[in-house]
Amino acid sequence: MHKRDFSRAAGGEPVEVGQGAPEAGRQAATDLGEVWARVRRRLRAELGEDVYASWFAQLDLARIEAGVVHLTVPTKFLKSWIQAHYVDRILGLFSAEDSGTQRVSLDVRSSFVRPDVAKNEAAAAAARNAASMGVRGGAVAPAGSAKASGQEAGLIGSALDRRFTFASFHVGKSNALAHAAASKVAEHAGQTPLYNPLYVHAGVGLGKTHLLQAIANEASTAGRKAIYLTADGFMYGFVTALKSQNALAFKERLRGIDLLVVDDAQFLQGKSIGQEFCHTLNALLDAGRQVIVAADRSPGDLESLDERLRSRLAGGLVVEIEPLDEALRTTVLEARITAAKSQHAGFDVSLAVIAHVARKVTANGRDLEGAVNRLLAHATLSGAPLTVETADVAIRDLVRSREPRKVKIEDIQKLVATHYSVTRADILSARRTANVVRPRQVAMYLSKVLTPRSLPEIGRRFGGRDHTTVLHAVRKMDDLVTKDASLREEVDLLKRMLTE
Repeated sequence: MHKRDFSRAAGGEPVEVGQGAPEAGRQAATDLGEVWARVRRRLRAELGEDVYASWFAQLDLARIEAGVVHLTVPTKFLKSWIQAHYVDRILGLFSAEDSGTQRVSLDVRSSFVRPDVAKNEAAAAAARNAASMGVRGGAVAPAGSAKASGQEAGLIGSALDRRFTFASFHVGKSNALAHAAASKVAEHAGQTPLYNPLYVHAGVGLGKTHLLQAIANEASTAGRKAIYLTADGFMYGFVTALKSQNALAFKERLRGIDLLVVDDAQFLQGKSIGQEFCHTLNALLDAGRQVIVAADRSPGDLESLDERLRSRLAGGLVVEIEPLDEALRTTVLEARITAAKSQHAGFDVSLAVIAHVARKVTANGRDLEGAVNRLLAHATLSGAPLTVETADVAIRDLVRSREPRKVKIEDIQKLVATHYSVTRADILSARRTANVVRPRQVAMYLSKVLTPRSLPEIGRRFGGRDHTTVLHAVRKMDDLVTKDASLREEVDLLKRMLTE
């Protein structure tokens, strides 16, 4: 396929740049611009406005070349998240437009945008963010307050969604403890913080971010100096402060707040970043300030962080949000459908359909939102009443695509360690004795077969090993299970224990 490069025009649409006939260039830009517009519309329809705005609003098409779709995002965090959770879905949409599409490549925009363009875009984005966040004095300020000064810009947190409150959070057996702990922390006005630090961990789409933002919203409303940061936001702020030789002021302002909320701590990367976060955490805890941290796994499983930091995080209250049970899924669906009815009066879903969807879509809350969007699209476009059968067709991709995500790598490691009478620490260690190597290879093999994690990610979760080590283990196990019936039965048993 012809190589096509794009920049963004004033209106935000992709425009082709480079050499070639002007008319042909304009036509090519128009064609691919229309393809990109259709893909974006389908993403918005399938995932819902909230998910689309959170993860795809800043996704741009750079070029399509030799069957590879090159997309760009502004941050490494956004790249990692989309790569881990949505790249297959994006590939499917592009493949539907062009069957020759082979893969999707994600790049961070600043790595190849012209310096003058990058500078102008960064300045504009910073101005927009400062105006929309309304942050004052390092604290999350109420909507409509004055924007931060240039001196305080290094302490601007991520924007809070005012809809994320405790009142709008649906409580069930799976999240009752986390909700109760978060509520107590947000309400507490005493001198000594509660449950410090509070550490919340859960899989994707189970409500971590909602709870954390609810804490920050309530605390800021009560006049406490609170800041909500993603791991990416913390890293960006610290690196920016280093480059501007203002790191000391950044640290002091960050340590001067009442309440620090850090989301997606699993994305904290780099020795210096980890050390600075550890120093900041210790300073806040020692000063009696409240800290809340969330991640997709328990503190002990954050292999990218220093052992001392993991120990400090584990020293507070650690709560897990478990997968939503059927009753809670039903409640969430009913709330989403009620909200959709306010915009589409004719949208009617029977109790039988709601119960059916709640039984079938089990992964997380975002999939439930996606299910409602699909039901709405079906009812709106077809005009036919929704039945259990038609609902089954509408949500079938959600049911099928989420099944492999039920197994966690840490669950595999624990089960394999128990089965082979070794410890999980042995599997993660550098030991190469026979009684440890085989369990490690089995665990790596099962991690590749039963989870959507990439080889580099699996390697990191096995004590920071290189992806080639994982690949070797997978290939060796593939070969052994075809030759050794006893080993094959053993591996099949472990698979059943993990998936049933």
